[in-house]
Amino acid sequence: MSIEQEIKSWDGKSSSYIGAIYDRYDNSDDFIQNIIQLSGVQELQNGATWLLKRYCEGGQKIEKNQVAKIFGLLSKLVHWETKLHVLQCLPYIVIANSGKKEIEFFLRECLTDENKFVRAWAYNGFYVLSMQHSEYIEETKQFFEMAMRDEAQSVKARIRNITKQGF
Repeated sequence: MSIEQEIKSWDGKSSSYIGAIYDRYDNSDDFIQNIIQLSGVQELQNGATWLLKRYCEGGQKIEKNQVAKIFGLLSKLVHWETKLHVLQCLPYIVIANSGKKEIEFFLRECLTDENKFVRAWAYNGFYVLSMQHSEYIEETKQFFEMAMRDEAQSVKARIRNITKQGF
């Protein structure tokens, strides 16, 4: 069975099942290329972006051209889970000058998402963006101030964790 077929057969819930897929394929030379490509396929997005997140969390390096491909998929991400997975990858990604507008647009959209976890990680995304591109620092601080007045407790908790880092 191929990685694509295995992702298709995933129920979207079992972390042990999707984790086993990762363990079977993560050592293949084309793993990250395949995951990025499969992230563009709507019915595979959730599984593929979960694998991408696991790859990032494992300390694997994503090359500049691969980051550009991921950023090229942002407008195609449909499910809240897929957006969340990509947002959770941002701390592990170098955001080049050429990609900062794409990620900024994606983050702005995510700040208004219905899902509070997506919003929380969008604020985190702005923090990551501002740490790599200082022109976003003041605006990010303003977003945090507004969120601390208006957002759900889970979002506020995410922001408090960021501000504990000295932001």
